[in-house]
Amino acid sequence: MWSLIGGIFIGLAATLLLLFNGRIAGISGILSGVMFPAKGDTFWRVAFIAGLLGGGLLAPLVFQRPFVFEMQASLPVIIVGGFLVGLGTRMGSGCTSGHSVCGIARFSWRSITATIIFMLTAIITVALIRHVF
Repeated sequence: MWSLIGGIFIGLAATLLLLFNGRIAGISGILSGVMFPAKGDTFWRVAFIAGLLGGGLLAPLVFQRPFVFEMQASLPVIIVGGFLVGLGTRMGSGCTSGHSVCGIARFSWRSITATIIFMLTAIITVALIRHVF
């Protein structure tokens, strides 16, 4: 149930950003625009990221239960994984939020192809890590 509500909010946020700002809600592109700002194009990006972080921080208060998760990898593995994800978003010209959530909804063949590649890579990686290594 909560996943459905979260998905609706993600879709609503992506739709509103496209309607009112003419922008795609690709998180890697939004974050990149904050790290390497262009004049007059930073405020909405900072506001969007603040909303993402704020929603995660407010969720335990709203639902009155802790937001518990456990990292099952060491810090070096997490750092290498983060680097590889960043590299992949550059190579794929976007991330899963831009391609999967927004691109597929716009029937973009480039995004559909990128999402298939993202998913296949994730499936192969999990299979290798869990069953081979």
